[in-house]
Amino acid sequence: MSYCRWSSADWSCDLYCYEDVAGGWTTHVAVNRIVGDVPKTPDWPDKRLEPGSPELMAWAAAMSAAMKAQDDWLDTADRVSIGGPYDGRTFNSPTLEEFKALLLELRAAGYPFPDYVLETVNAEIQEGRDPAQ
Repeated sequence: MSYCRWSSADWSCDLYCYEDVAGGWTTHVAVNRIVGDVPKTPDWPDKRLEPGSPELMAWAAAMSAAMKAQDDWLDTADRVSIGGPYDGRTFNSPTLEEFKALLLELRAAGYPFPDYVLETVNAEIQEGRDPAQ
């Protein structure tokens, strides 16, 4: 399972983070960023939508159109070097606590990623999910 990808938060994420099948949590840091305003995708509805419901079908159609618009936009988007201290680096954190510390260090160094990543890691730490501990 990935915690975030480059495409997270409408392509505003500088990290690709996942629990690694070889052990620990791997974080890849981007080398460049997209310049400009990426077309936005619709937020997931606040309520549960029934399969096949008109609301779900409308949301799915809007998401599909937005993702197509993003793909088209990204084909010609300019990219610039980030210029941070960890550009292009890959890390493997053996524990969730170390993964969290790395995320906080990367955020402090200017690499954005969605807040839900830390929320998920904190919840997993609270649940005692870290198999390394």
